[in-house]
Amino acid sequence: MKMQLAEIAKALGIECEGNDQLIVTSVAFDSRKITDGGLFVPLEGERDGHDFVASAINNGCIATLWKKGHPNKPTNIAVLEVDDPLTAMQDLARHYLRKVNPSIVGITGSNGKTTTKDMVAAVLAKRFNVHKTQANFNNEIGVPMTILEMKPTTEILVLEMGMDRPGQLHHLSEMTHPDVTVITMIGEAHIEFFGTRDKIADAKMEITDFLREDGEFIYNGDEPLLAERAKNLTQSKATFGFRNNDTVYATDFRSYKHHATFTVNNSDQKFTIPMIGKHNVSNAMAALSVGRHFGESDEEIAASLANFTPTANRMEWEKGDVGEDIMSDVYNSNPTAVRAVLTSFGQIEMPEDGKRIAVLGDMLELGEASASLHAGLADSLDPQVINEVYLYGNEMKYLADALQKKYDSQHLHYYDQDHMELMINDLKNEIKPNDIVVLKGSHGMHLEKVVERLR
Repeated sequence: MKMQLAEIAKALGIECEGNDQLIVTSVAFDSRKITDGGLFVPLEGERDGHDFVASAINNGCIATLWKKGHPNKPTNIAVLEVDDPLTAMQDLARHYLRKVNPSIVGITGSNGKTTTKDMVAAVLAKRFNVHKTQANFNNEIGVPMTILEMKPTTEILVLEMGMDRPGQLHHLSEMTHPDVTVITMIGEAHIEFFGTRDKIADAKMEITDFLREDGEFIYNGDEPLLAERAKNLTQSKATFGFRNNDTVYATDFRSYKHHATFTVNNSDQKFTIPMIGKHNVSNAMAALSVGRHFGESDEEIAASLANFTPTANRMEWEKGDVGEDIMSDVYNSNPTAVRAVLTSFGQIEMPEDGKRIAVLGDMLELGEASASLHAGLADSLDPQVINEVYLYGNEMKYLADALQKKYDSQHLHYYDQDHMELMINDLKNEIKPNDIVVLKGSHGMHLEKVVERLR
């Protein structure tokens, strides 16, 4: 973005202390990421961002938002005093959004929202100038930052929207007024805070609170909790899934080692995605639905899906140091996601002398249901399909106990959170060149360290 400080001050309804003719070329809340011409936004969290303004100045910032009354206000750059820097950043994002005026696609869901965001952006980039959420900048800080980072020529803005409490998606929907909203699925993510899947569905539906009247709601039609709530919307609706009453449904899908293929009910086109699993085919059908909304042809959509690049650590294939194939999916985890990954992993064809090895870390934020939800994964593990299981983390003890009826001690390995190094050494001693390994766990379990050591 490029915006004069005078315009920013006017948009926020305040005065600028200093040279208001300066041009701001970027916005950042991390002083280390400020560049020349940057506006620094000091946020108050575990650390107070105001304490890092000197670092921001050294890195080239020309102006800062500043909380009224906060001491040590800088005098060598322009200052915009505000009641709350985060709220001011959100208000500035609203102003810039009105100015650029792109069409907006908002995407949420318990699983698959980042992958779907990447697929949607790839599909729409065939015809349009597209800007998308980077990594998972999907909350009340990340969404306005994504908006402020888009170029003035942006025609479609693809926003991932996350939530961990009621009201969060309502706020993000109000900030953006999306033209299209997508809900990938309802799972158990954050059930610690919500208690039931019904309440999770209610919170996810908040993304539609400010959906434009002429907009479209695209959702997983195989989820009764969404179908029931969608009835209350007056906007256009479309569904995707695997049942023949969905608007778009898969008529055939096949999962291979590094890709999946599928066809849909109302098209002669065959689609290929560089990911495996039924759940990723579902995400691709959501992207197909969004592409059609904006007038893309199925041929164009297929070409884009075949070549899209997923965000890091989501079902990435790596080569291990003895030649084994490693599927790394270590960014986040919950029961629905683990079951989907294990199902996909179990469908991969193997050489006769190869084994399937699963490495599972704790699923976090499951609250009082954690023990039963971890133990419940036992239904998704079969020694004839997934030959070796390595479990890591204090909560995975519940799954280890549940699996003792299925797996003997030579094929079931459990490690508490203090023994990652022991697990890595045991894995390295066990893995052979024709084996395949999947790693899945919540980000806080840091299984990426295991991947790094196996590579």
